Amino acid sequence: MSQIIAEDGVTIEKSFLPAGRWKVLFRKLLQNKTAMVGGVFIILLLVIALFPDLFATHHPTRFQNPANRFQPPSGEHWFGTDNLGRDIYSRVIHGTRVTLSVAFQSVFVGAVVGVSLGILAGYYGKWIDTIIMRIMDVLLAFPGILLALAIVSALGPSLRNVVIAISIFSIPTFARIVRGSTLVVRNLEYIEAIRALGARDSKIIVQHVLPNVLSPIIVQATLYIATAILIASGLSFLGLGAQPPIPEWGLMLSAGRDFIWNAVHVSLFPGLAIMLAVLSFNLLGDGLRDALDPRLK
Repeated sequence: MSQIIAEDGVTIEKSFLPAGRWKVLFRKLLQNKTAMVGGVFIILLLVIALFPDLFATHHPTRFQNPANRFQPPSGEHWFGTDNLGRDIYSRVIHGTRVTLSVAFQSVFVGAVVGVSLGILAGYYGKWIDTIIMRIMDVLLAFPGILLALAIVSALGPSLRNVVIAISIFSIPTFARIVRGSTLVVRNLEYIEAIRALGARDSKIIVQHVLPNVLSPIIVQATLYIATAILIASGLSFLGLGAQPPIPEWGLMLSAGRDFIWNAVHVSLFPGLAIMLAVLSFNLLGDGLRDALDPRLK
């Protein structure tokens, strides 16, 4: 499909799909059962993250009863209690907000910076492209988790620093993907025609280049949220992320590892929460990739 635009009395064909593409995308997702399962679970996680008090049965940190330590799952405590007598189910519920907040913030910041750098590098090329992409190559030379560990170790353990670390870690991937798409888009005939009519670069980038590179950005952002959840949980597990008594899944998993032989439920349910969240975002990301790839029917 195409859309016709007019600038300075000249009619130009615009090559990206109009708003109706989102209806087509939604129909394709409905046909992908695994993507829909992931999407439904993600919606459930978002609702829980927005309204945790509606789902929690106890306060996640306030009620500590040493007499109820390591209680197994029961009608009163659905997931059992931890080493301080706190309700694990309520802590997992409240931990949904903490974990998803870190993941979404870090991916959003990384995507904004990475997309901006990628478009600049791909659109202008030459020395701008060289400088930006060599910096991205330096960041990519480090394994992601090691880079995040180094950044958090330098800045200090906190959730804010975890967001910064994951954001920096995700920037190079977004930049490289968007740069490649921009190199293709900038040479399209209608882009050259608009440029010949005297349109400003900022207008071309915002109105014509960016909409054409949205598909890989959406897919990559969805998949990177899963990666961000794993890294954030891993850093908290190592004591570099969330600090007690914050109910964060990785921190809960770390707190239960010393009691895993005597009270496996303390680590089991936070671990299941991490696994299901990561799996859901990966399933949805794969579905989006299949639906947005024009080579697949």
